[in-house]
Amino acid sequence: MDGPQKSLPFIPPYRWLAYRRCWFSCTWGSLTQSSGSVVPQTMDLRFFLLLAFGLLCFSRVSVCEHVEDDVDVEDELDLDLPGADDDEELEDDEATPTPKAPPVPNVTYKAPEPMGEHFFAESFDRGTLDGWVLSSAKKEDTDEEIAKYDGKWSVEEMKDSKLPGDKGLVLKSRAKHHAISAQMLRPFTFTDKPLIVQYEVNFQAGIDCGGAYVKLLTQTPDLDLDHFVDKTGYTIMFGPDKCGEDYKLHFILRHKNPKTGEFEEKHAKKPDADLRTYYTDKKTHLYTLVVNPDNSFQVLVDQTVVNSGNLLTDMTPPINPPAEIEDPDDHKPEDWDERPRIQDPDAAKPEDWDEDAPPQIPDADAVKPDGWLDDEPEYIGDPDAAKPDDWDEDMDGEWEAPQVPNPACEAAPGCGAWKRPMVDNPNYKGKWKPPMIDNPNYQGVWKPRKIPNPDYFEDLQPFRMAPFSAVGLELWSMTSDIFFDNFFISDDRNTAERWANDGWGLKKAAEGAAEPGLATQMLSAAEERPWLWVVYVLTVALPLILIIVFCCTGKQTDFCLELTLNQKNVIC
Repeated sequence: MDGPQKSLPFIPPYRWLAYRRCWFSCTWGSLTQSSGSVVPQTMDLRFFLLLAFGLLCFSRVSVCEHVEDDVDVEDELDLDLPGADDDEELEDDEATPTPKAPPVPNVTYKAPEPMGEHFFAESFDRGTLDGWVLSSAKKEDTDEEIAKYDGKWSVEEMKDSKLPGDKGLVLKSRAKHHAISAQMLRPFTFTDKPLIVQYEVNFQAGIDCGGAYVKLLTQTPDLDLDHFVDKTGYTIMFGPDKCGEDYKLHFILRHKNPKTGEFEEKHAKKPDADLRTYYTDKKTHLYTLVVNPDNSFQVLVDQTVVNSGNLLTDMTPPINPPAEIEDPDDHKPEDWDERPRIQDPDAAKPEDWDEDAPPQIPDADAVKPDGWLDDEPEYIGDPDAAKPDDWDEDMDGEWEAPQVPNPACEAAPGCGAWKRPMVDNPNYKGKWKPPMIDNPNYQGVWKPRKIPNPDYFEDLQPFRMAPFSAVGLELWSMTSDIFFDNFFISDDRNTAERWANDGWGLKKAAEGAAEPGLATQMLSAAEERPWLWVVYVLTVALPLILIIVFCCTGKQTDFCLELTLNQKNVIC
C-alpha cells in the first residue's frame, strides 16, 4: 500500500478486560432480554444445539450404512505408508486442492512368514498350487453331469487388489463341485494347548448361494487326498456359508462316541452378531477359530468375537447324551384320565331354559315409515332394454329385461312389503351345557417312565478330538471368484496374531487407506439417499441461525453503553 499506514491506538490491558466484559454482557443480555430469565433461553439454545447434533449423528449413521468405516490398524502395524510424514505439511498448504478420492497407497507387499510354532501356513505368494491336491473323485448320490469335482482353482491377485503381489487361492467356477486339500507339516493332536485356525475370505463378486468353509481332515491310515469328497472324515468344519438370506458361520465338530466308536456332528450355537456385512461388502475378512483345552471356544471375525461358548453346554446335539431316557416299551393305561376339567355331572338344566328361542326377533316397537310404497316393487325391468337380435326363445327361453332400481323408490323411504327389523332376543339363551368343574380324577399328562440310558456316556473332555493331518476345501457355489488367503494353524496365540498382522493386517490397512474420506462418503451417500441433503443443510444452518439470533440481537447493556461513551473506538 502507498502512503503512511495508520497504526492502531494503544489499548491498555484494563481496556481489553473491559471489552471482554462488554462482549459477555452483550451476549448474556441478548439471551435474557425476551423472557427476563437466563435459564429458559439457555435451555432453549441447548435444546436446539442438541437437536442439530442429533441430526448430524443421524446423517453419520446413514453414511455408515452406505460405506462402513474400516478398522484403523495402521498405527499398530507401523506400515510406513508413503506420505504419512507429510500430513502436517499438506494441512498447512491451503493452495493444494482436496482430491475427490484418495489414491491407492503404494505399499510394498511382503509375504507373511510364520515366526513360531505352527502346523500349517499357506500364503499362496509363490504363485503356484505346489503342495495342494485337486480331487479327481466323483460325488456319490448326485447326477452324473455334476458329480465330478471339476471346479477350477487358480492362484492370483484379487481383482481390486490394494497390495500388488499379494496372491491367494481363487474358486473360479460357478455351479460346480470343488475339492482341494493339502497335507499339514504334522498332525495336530489335542492335548494341553489350544487349537487356533485362521484364514481370509473375500467374496469378490458377492455370494448368492455357496460356502467358503474349511475342513480339518481327520488323520486316518486310508486318508487319500486325491479322492477327497464330501464324505471324507473331518474333525472340524469351520467358516462362512450362505444361501438366500440365511447367513451362517459354521463351527462343527465330529465327536467320537466312546461306547460305539461312531462319529456324530455337533454344531455350535448360532452367533449373536449380524453377519450380513461380511458377505456383501466385498472386503477381505479374517475368520478365526480358537478351541481351548478347558472346552471353551471362540469364533472371531476380523479379530472381534462374534460367538463363544463351551463344548459341553453350547453344542447341538449335546456332547453327552442324557443319563435317562423314556422307556419305549411303556404305554399309557386305558383308564388314564388327562382331562383337567369336566362337565358337572350333577348339574341340571333350569326349567325356564328355552333352547328353541331364536337369537333375533322382529322389533315390536318398530313402525312403518310414512310414505312407504307397498305397491311399488324395489326393482323393475329396464324399460330401455331391448331383446338381442340373436336371442332364440326355443334355445334361450323367454327373454326378460334386466332388473334396475325402481325410480319411484328414490324419493320414498322404501318400496315393497314392509317388514319389521330384527333385534336381539332378550330371552335367547342358546343350547344349555353343564358348567365345567375340576376333574377329581385328573392324573396329569401321561409320560413314559424313565429308565437308564443304555447308550449313556460322559465325556468331560470333548476338546480331545480326533487328530487331523490335512486341510481341505470341499465346496459348491453359485458364485465364482471367492478369494482365500493366509491359512494358518497353530497352538500359540502370539504366533497366530503375528501372522494375522503381517497378512490380514497389512491388507486391511491398505484397503482402509484407499477408502474415501468422511466428506466423500457423505456425498456418495447423499447421491443414493437425496433426503440426506436436507439433514446436511439443517445440521449446518440451524446452529448458525440460532447463534445469530441468540447472540447478535438485543439491547446493549448499560455497561456497554458507558464504555461506548467513554471510548468511541469500542464497538459492543
